Amino acid sequence: MSRSRSKLHQRLELDIHDLSHDGRGVSRNAEGKTVFVEGALPGELVRAERTGRNRHFDEARTLEVVRASPDRTEPRCPHFRDCAGCVLQHMREEKQIEAKQRTLLDNLRRIGHVEPERVLPPLTDAAWSYRRKGRFSVRYVEKKGRTVVGFREANPRFVADLTQCHTVLPEISAAIPELAALVDGMDGRRIIPQIEFIAGDEGLAFVFRHLESLSEGDLEKLRDYARRSGHAVFLQPGGVDSVHPLWPERFPLSFLLPEWNLRLAFRPLDFIQVNAGLNHRMIRLALDLLDPRPEDRVLDLFCGLGNFTLPLARRAGRVVGVEGEAGLVQRARENAAANGLTNAEFHAADLAKDLAGEPWMRAGFDKLLLDPPRAGAAEALAQLPLRGIGRIVYVSCHPGSLARDAGFLVRERGYRLVAAGAMDMFPQTAHVESIALFEC
Repeated sequence: MSRSRSKLHQRLELDIHDLSHDGRGVSRNAEGKTVFVEGALPGELVRAERTGRNRHFDEARTLEVVRASPDRTEPRCPHFRDCAGCVLQHMREEKQIEAKQRTLLDNLRRIGHVEPERVLPPLTDAAWSYRRKGRFSVRYVEKKGRTVVGFREANPRFVADLTQCHTVLPEISAAIPELAALVDGMDGRRIIPQIEFIAGDEGLAFVFRHLESLSEGDLEKLRDYARRSGHAVFLQPGGVDSVHPLWPERFPLSFLLPEWNLRLAFRPLDFIQVNAGLNHRMIRLALDLLDPRPEDRVLDLFCGLGNFTLPLARRAGRVVGVEGEAGLVQRARENAAANGLTNAEFHAADLAKDLAGEPWMRAGFDKLLLDPPRAGAAEALAQLPLRGIGRIVYVSCHPGSLARDAGFLVRERGYRLVAAGAMDMFPQTAHVESIALFEC
């Protein structure tokens, strides 16, 4: 081993004092440099191997836990540490959400320089077998002489060789070895880079992305798998618009929101919340915080299929949903019509661009709900005529962008951050979903 390589893979004994935003333990080495340690928890003493060196921090992985945290537990999945799909299985579930709550509040203080007047109790649901949507990577591995199907490893160049997954729905987990064997037996096994999965109330669908045309023999193998398994198979030879059913010819996908007597239809690559149980609780909490009244006009930004818009329409006088993806807007309109809602309207608009010409911008609103992507909603909030909007509920999938936007709303627009709290949409992962209430 070269001297430089030996120095890189130095063995260290480290006291862990914190947890990073991506679920790694945080320590300092003898020189005072920050070290992020995979597989370590706050309060632990670990022996670790350095795996990366940067100017401002080092990276390491745990080799041995010398002094364990009382929050440590045995990971359920045999693929833990190999698969990067979830990184917190070694931490007790009730402590995971506490750590996410701390991450949210720390981001609000450090980035937004704001603190909520009230911290909401963390919102949780089932910690296992919850994930109904996602993407498996597929790769033929020459050294193994076979195809592997799974999520990416920590090094994204590699695909974890999964036989099961405890975070996805049981029927999806059971299908993983079948999918690997199916692709391995196909002529086109080297031209299928990914398989998307999505489950509705009607059943499970897989979308096979293929970089070149599949042979008729391969198509028949996929049809045969669909018939035997009862799962629908879709093909994606190009972009999102190229997705089409292979078998059966028609396979409707939808989910029920029984509390609001709603059914939302969607297509295989549409965005839906991955955790159905948490989604129901999240909608209920969002509506309780926003408190829509029959006389209210409510604006819902980044509305997607109408996940919040249509429940809002059951209680508000008028709801306007705005979404950047035209296909989702069309599905939202169809969902409103299918559910007999005439007080919801939808518009397609890129909410990160100039909105001055949008007709809905000229309408007055009483309340605002927004559920932006990871980048947040800075551009949209800077343009919105917020005068008259007395209450805002912000649903976030990234605490940093929420904190930045919260600082803008409080310092630039005169709102109070009344309440905020974490929501565990992705148990066993370091992903932090949250919700915040602003009032003017």
